[in-house]
Amino acid sequence: MDWTPLGQLQIASIVESQGPFLEAWKVFPEATRENLAPDMDWLCPRALCRRTGKLVMPVQSFIVRTPRALILIDACVGNHKSVPWYPPWHQRTSRVYLSRMAALGVTPADIDFVLCSHLHVDHIGWNTRWVDGKWRATFPNATYLFARSEFEQSERKGSDVFKESVLPIVEAGQAVLVDTDHQLDDNVWLAPSPGHTKGHVCIHLASRGLSAVMTGDLMHSPVQCPHPAWSPVFDEDASLAANTRQAFLERHCDTNTLVMTAHFPTPSVGFIRPKEQAFQFDYLRP
Repeated sequence: MDWTPLGQLQIASIVESQGPFLEAWKVFPEATRENLAPDMDWLCPRALCRRTGKLVMPVQSFIVRTPRALILIDACVGNHKSVPWYPPWHQRTSRVYLSRMAALGVTPADIDFVLCSHLHVDHIGWNTRWVDGKWRATFPNATYLFARSEFEQSERKGSDVFKESVLPIVEAGQAVLVDTDHQLDDNVWLAPSPGHTKGHVCIHLASRGLSAVMTGDLMHSPVQCPHPAWSPVFDEDASLAANTRQAFLERHCDTNTLVMTAHFPTPSVGFIRPKEQAFQFDYLRP
């Protein structure tokens, strides 16, 4: 997504990758062929590969330009990261992400703040990069905001993800721990959206009467709009995640809030609209 205005703000996306991910039923246990049958016509081919049954998902960041700062929201998978459970992400060496950032007229040194919806591998990978035998902050002038409860949970687990993409930021003195309802300024704030992880947040934007919200992994696929109770196997608390998602969809349905999703097929942004007894996602543009 090229630069799009939202009042005084400008929003763009950087798609690191997009393509078939995992079979729908491996992500959503309820997504059997029988249960998906009524949705196949609108899901395929954009969000679901009919032949393989795999969900089509991008991995992407959003960049927000405000009157006072340039903000990166989520940081994709990154290079040289340890992701043995999913080989396409494991030990990558790709120039795509930084080249697409450059195409927007942005360099890593331009970023003032990095906001993380949560601390999973596909949302924080470019927090760091491997330089001269050490993990270093990709965005050397940025303040990285981590939700305190999310950070503490990740720190306790001590996974490779934490060691490669979070701990080096702390050691560099660039991390600030905040509450899940932290307000950066009048244009940008975090709001708690627990379930996928304990400290998961959505990032809200507002300017001149217009609003937008970046959902992180509150939702993974547009199939969750007609089926908000479907929680992916990646959700730590499936019941809580479903309740959070239902409340989010109800709150933003038939409003002018632009919903910016992490993993809906590109262009990934649009509006929540009612459909029968549930919801649908209307893309901003084809």
